[in-house]
Amino acid sequence: MNGRIKKKQIAHQIYSDLDKGETVCQLCMRSIPKIQRDAHHLIPKSRGGVETIILHRLCHRQIHALLTENQLARNYSTIEALRSHPEIAKFIEWIGNKPTHIRAAIKRSRDKGFL
Repeated sequence: MNGRIKKKQIAHQIYSDLDKGETVCQLCMRSIPKIQRDAHHLIPKSRGGVETIILHRLCHRQIHALLTENQLARNYSTIEALRSHPEIAKFIEWIGNKPTHIRAAIKRSRDKGFL
């Protein structure tokens, strides 16, 4: 099976697995409320990536606000590499003591294309 049906089955499997108990964000290490869970491709799908990790929606948005798909594929294709990025490390420190259901505006980096 391939194409649209296969993608739907994979997405259904990912999100049905999330319904089973508590999930922890692999970036900030806080528990994630069910409605705040996002699947992040470590290597973007457009660059051939298939492996995903589960993140808080804010953490996921922050990653994509700071890094391009090329940067993610080349230099930040692991959770450790993402944590080592200076701006993401600063974000993790900031969000660490916030409630898990927080909603905040994500500011895009001005030099996103030049990192």
